[in-house]
Amino acid sequence: MIKLTVNGRAREADVEPEMPLLWVLRDVLDVKGPKYGCGIAQCGACTVLLDGAPVRSCALPVSGAAGKRVVTIEGLAEGDKLHPVQLAWIEHQVPQCGYCQAGQILTAVALLREKPRPTDADIDTAMTNLCRCGTYARVRPAIHAAAKAMA
Repeated sequence: MIKLTVNGRAREADVEPEMPLLWVLRDVLDVKGPKYGCGIAQCGACTVLLDGAPVRSCALPVSGAAGKRVVTIEGLAEGDKLHPVQLAWIEHQVPQCGYCQAGQILTAVALLREKPRPTDADIDTAMTNLCRCGTYARVRPAIHAAAKAMA
């Protein structure tokens, strides 16, 4: 039995320790925010926060998350109050199809925790998630707006 804290809730999963965290979240715990994209930790659609750091859950064995705090897009808002990054994403119309956006948003949240006033270079370095729709031009302004809102 693997014990995790997912979105502030203690959870247990009776799975093999090498099962990828992504599949435990989606198929065992019914947390659908992280998406399967590539399966090799390249695209970022599966990104979650693990003790505050962005990780690609498709390549992380669930045993690597045991005893740690996992936050998915479902756990980012506080009740009905969206996180400032989520609000900035809406304001700047970042998503198009939306498939990659949970991972994009969580990566941006981690960046802003580490660097509350990121430069364009900081954003370009941190935001390695791939977007099939090519909404990259909207990401920078949204992150700068979220940084101002969080200041």
